[in-house]
Amino acid sequence: MKDDDPGKIAFPFPEPPAEGAVTEVADGILWARLPLPMALDHVNVYALDDGDAWTVVDTGMASRRSRAIWNRLIDGPLSDRPIGRVIVTHHHPDHVGLAGWMMAEFRAKLLTTRTSWLFARMLQLDAQDRPVPEAVAFWKAAGMDPAILQSRMDERPFNYADCTAPLPLGFQKLSEGTVLTAGGRDWTVRLGSGHAPDHATLWSTDGTLVIGGDQLLPGISPNLGVYATEPEGDPVADWIETCDRLAAFATPGQLVLPGHKLPYTGLPTRLRQLSENHHGALTRLTRHLESPATAAQCFQPLFGREIRPGEYGLALVEAMAHCLHLWHKGEVTREVTENGIWLWTTKQN
Repeated sequence: MKDDDPGKIAFPFPEPPAEGAVTEVADGILWARLPLPMALDHVNVYALDDGDAWTVVDTGMASRRSRAIWNRLIDGPLSDRPIGRVIVTHHHPDHVGLAGWMMAEFRAKLLTTRTSWLFARMLQLDAQDRPVPEAVAFWKAAGMDPAILQSRMDERPFNYADCTAPLPLGFQKLSEGTVLTAGGRDWTVRLGSGHAPDHATLWSTDGTLVIGGDQLLPGISPNLGVYATEPEGDPVADWIETCDRLAAFATPGQLVLPGHKLPYTGLPTRLRQLSENHHGALTRLTRHLESPATAAQCFQPLFGREIRPGEYGLALVEAMAHCLHLWHKGEVTREVTENGIWLWTTKQN
């Protein structure tokens, strides 16, 4: 792609804001970052100037460090007015984690999709000391490495409640086509799926800005995972459908404010990439499954690199998602062994 190609992906802000500081990315819109305890070590949050208050988009995980950073922001660049509303793009803990704290501490109103709110409330109640039988059966079906499976059996699993503040009752529902005013602009809500159900993205009606959350990331594709909660789901189909549908609203000049990485322009190109990445992975996977394999044996064709221990869980659920997508399309068969392991094989023509 030529340097002067209007469809090229570009990054107008090459450096993120320092911890506890903000960058103004558009008139009345401030960008800040919060840390995450994982390989993807940050999440972007935004504050939109409503004149008499701020609307915050996403919040980071609930931790002492994140709350301290928010208090620095509130005492510093946001100090001239209160937080009046919190918009949560989706239910994952790095986005909703401190929403309940802001509701309780500042009496902020919560705006999110009904699915996001229900998932967050449900997951906060689902705390476990050891993995439940359904999760263990799902890991076995995926072909999880026996040593990893055994270690998980003896450990307290990830609990959503450990990194999210309790959500008080009450929220305002965002739906497809909802129009809201924030930061001196009107925004249309468009919903996506695949990474998270009913993920809200906000598109300014003047055609200049898009708040993309994790649906519209630059440089990386968000995780598309299948879990024991919906063990035969097809998030890959949901993802591809969303990319194709949102492409109708994308223009090269829109500034996209993503949930991670840097703000960028060139959204039509990026949406095409986000779809093509998975089409390419599915083609490689189909060839790989000419010999029967478990999902755990599909990392190389899908990711093309060694999966480190800290990435294993996310890689496993994404591999399952891609195998299931081919199965739903009728392109592979699934055999369940007597040990409950799912073996996938490409259908022979």
